[in-house]
Amino acid sequence: MKHAFTVDVEDSHNLLSRHWLGRDMEPTHRVVENVKRILHLLADCSTRATCFILGEIAEAHPQIVREIADAGHDIGVHGYYHHQVFNLTPNKFREELRTAKSRLEDIVGKTIDGHRAPAFSITAKTRWAWDVLAEEGFTYDSSVFPFKGRRYGWPNSPLTPFTIVSASGSILELPLPVLEIAGKRIPIAGGGYLRMFPYAWNRWCVRSIEKTRPVIVYMHPYEIETEPFYASDSELSLKLRIKLRRLNKTMGFRRSTVFTKLTRLLREFEFGTLRETFDFTSLPSLSFDLRNLPDGR
Repeated sequence: MKHAFTVDVEDSHNLLSRHWLGRDMEPTHRVVENVKRILHLLADCSTRATCFILGEIAEAHPQIVREIADAGHDIGVHGYYHHQVFNLTPNKFREELRTAKSRLEDIVGKTIDGHRAPAFSITAKTRWAWDVLAEEGFTYDSSVFPFKGRRYGWPNSPLTPFTIVSASGSILELPLPVLEIAGKRIPIAGGGYLRMFPYAWNRWCVRSIEKTRPVIVYMHPYEIETEPFYASDSELSLKLRIKLRRLNKTMGFRRSTVFTKLTRLLREFEFGTLRETFDFTSLPSLSFDLRNLPDGR
């Protein structure tokens, strides 16, 4: 079975800027270096991916967007800044979508119709986002995580692709993977899970799910870094510097193992883009009217 490999192209500063400084920071060159390393690995494994790119990354580093497209990978929108949808109004969400979509299309010279929300932030509270996406010409989204998480998740979501029908049109939703164990849904196949758990566990999860459906693996470029996250000390108070050291300790746990595990995963399983993995020409029979969706809790 062919699975889907996806990359959310964002910088490590996206974890820091709003949370630590209360404002957006300029993307660093580290995101370029990390993406190039991932591109080289994908080429070695003869694998194409779907890359959801932030508009601010495209603005600051257009050449890496061209390199992604020239290597044959699909490109989708990841918002402009890394703003969670539940922190935006519908109008602001629309504005960021349009800006990011337009910039990416200018760089690659073709229409972009795929989307993934930062931090998987399309939830029961932000279901209106699908209507905006359909209005703005997007045909598919991959933002819903079908489990009950602390920061995100939609526990009642189907595990397989489904169609959302709104007043603005239809949009295909491709949920992220979860494993059902003892009646509970456990998220898998992300860079964080690859980092925290042994490779054998990650492989077993993929093997278990692929008996019934493909798996969508997702990564962030900074997850293959071994250097600590950083921000200018002059911009941080002593309290925030202490918190940053704690974050580096937490996020640094087993980060040196990620690239090796990712390499094994790409070589052991067959991966492709979302379009290569799922049949976009035939919408799934499972569909929901946006007005009648369950609240997800």
